[in-house]
Amino acid sequence: MGTSAQGIGWPDQLVEALLGSGRQVIRFDHRDTGRSDSVDFTTHPYALADMAADTTAVLDGHGVTAAHVVGTSLGAAIGQWLAVHQATRVRTLTAMASSPMGNNPGPAWARAMAGQPAAADELPPPTARFLHHVLDSAKAPRTTAQQRMDADVQTWRVLNGDVLPFDEAAARRFVAHCHARADNVAAASNHDLAGRRWDDDRRASLSRITAATLVLHGSDDPLFPQAHGEAVAAQIPAAHLEIVPGMGHHPFFSPGLTERIACSIIRHTT
Repeated sequence: MGTSAQGIGWPDQLVEALLGSGRQVIRFDHRDTGRSDSVDFTTHPYALADMAADTTAVLDGHGVTAAHVVGTSLGAAIGQWLAVHQATRVRTLTAMASSPMGNNPGPAWARAMAGQPAAADELPPPTARFLHHVLDSAKAPRTTAQQRMDADVQTWRVLNGDVLPFDEAAARRFVAHCHARADNVAAASNHDLAGRRWDDDRRASLSRITAATLVLHGSDDPLFPQAHGEAVAAQIPAAHLEIVPGMGHHPFFSPGLTERIACSIIRHTT
């Protein structure tokens, strides 16, 4: 799953579709999410490579030598890392709603926040609506459980984009479930800190990826506009790019998209 998201962010409907096609599915909570352990990031900071090591540890625990790796957002960056540095563990790669793992979006964000245009050699920053949401969210009250859940639902609403319908009731059920099963909801914010670490292993060329790769990206992704997905596909040899019209950054609260994503994964992993 993506930044700060629990494994259940992959909906049961998607898992059931994959199981029905004869596949086995492993979804898991990243460190600092859900029922996984939380850490003190100040004393034990971690990076993308550590989260990739968590992934291979999960595979080892299930006795799986190599898997079809499907990741979204941060999870897609982990998938890219594995396909570059642990190629034998990746049968195929599906990278959804992602940017090249070596792309540092910080400068583009800073320019956008300051009202300045992006540099010519930069991938585009998030949409103005998303950036305004980030600023508003930082000031929103979160003193009660209801306020915290309302803020999370609003984030999912913005990530959904502005083209396709947003199933708010489904998002509220999901957020309530996440809060109920998490050992430490606040710990998930450590993913933002981990995502800002830019070690040399993260800058490795995606041209080293040999696994068959599908890049799924929404045309209305407010966090990583379409150019990010195009950049991922351009850097990975023979990658197939599939742009999903109207899809935002997180597709699973838009009616009908779960089935489409499942079909794409099944075709790619056949």
